[in-house]
Amino acid sequence: MKSIRPARPELEYLVPYDAKDIRAEVMLAANEHPSNLPGEIVEKLSDRLSEFRFNRYPDPMASKLRELIAEANGLEPANILVGNGGDELIFDILLAWGGPGRTLLDLPPTFSMYGIDAQVTGTEVVRIPRDAEFEVDGETVLARLSRGDIDVVMISHPNNPTGNIAPETLLIDILNATDALVLVDEAYFEFSRHTMRPHMERHPNLVILRTFSKAFSLAGLRVGYLLGNEEVISELTKVRQPYSVDSFAQWVAASVFRERVVFQQAIRDIMRGRDTLMHGLSSMEEVTVFPSEANFVLFRVEHASALWRDLLHNHSVLVRDFSRAPGLDDCLRVTVGSDQENERFLAAVTEVLSQRRASQILGNGAHSRHGTVGELGY
Repeated sequence: MKSIRPARPELEYLVPYDAKDIRAEVMLAANEHPSNLPGEIVEKLSDRLSEFRFNRYPDPMASKLRELIAEANGLEPANILVGNGGDELIFDILLAWGGPGRTLLDLPPTFSMYGIDAQVTGTEVVRIPRDAEFEVDGETVLARLSRGDIDVVMISHPNNPTGNIAPETLLIDILNATDALVLVDEAYFEFSRHTMRPHMERHPNLVILRTFSKAFSLAGLRVGYLLGNEEVISELTKVRQPYSVDSFAQWVAASVFRERVVFQQAIRDIMRGRDTLMHGLSSMEEVTVFPSEANFVLFRVEHASALWRDLLHNHSVLVRDFSRAPGLDDCLRVTVGSDQENERFLAAVTEVLSQRRASQILGNGAHSRHGTVGELGY
């Protein structure tokens, strides 16, 4: 045959998540931790590396890591599911609770993988946009839930890419209003310290997502986990890929989790760096900064894409361009980096915007001189 059968028609207009691999001297685009693993953890891993059994399949359920996470959260291992990053777990939820004839309630602008995975799994999506300040429209959400046809709700908390949190009272109202599975995505929990964990016992439809990628320097190994009702976790195990979390990732994540106190100072430093970025950007008259409780800051500036290009090509500083995303016109997102990276970013933005102002002044001056000559000509 010289032809190929087409893929599922539902994929025709699906735009894949574009995790661009763009490199720069200062990488502030992906909400990664600015530092590698602490030296003491790397040293402990190195000392034991020769004992690691690379030739054996991993523990399919990451039992040791589940036990550690369960103990830290006052839960049982049966309440924990470990996945290949948070992305796999989001997909698993839509495989189990979504699909044809099922509906996801999405609150854009938010993490795009919710909608992408819904489309991949054939799940219908109901979108209730956030307001101009990126707050959830609670009244509309509760009214929509009252119709009883929503199967899954996904709420990023703090919200990515906007950085704000939803009121805890609203999240409780949502849990009370529906029997849908409600995912509260706490990928940035360590920076916000806001969690719905205390409400799990009263709300069996609550599932909490967390990750090792942000606060624990493990973005390169892809380890995430869910906290949930035992029955929910059991259903998710039916759709997850076997051996999805490799042995090395399980081993390193367990070592990191045991030593998680080592990361507390770095987390505090990131939160302080976040304040530095917000203060620095707020001092620029062209910039509107949105409050953040994550390890990134969203800001709006005229001709944002041009600023993004100037930062990358003229200063080797990479941030995330959201300026063409619905609801995020002229918005860029900057990850909190090291003190030096934050300073370099702010200096670069200051320089680019100063050059813009100078060009505008020159342009206006040229226009005025041209007008004067014309008047003299009369």
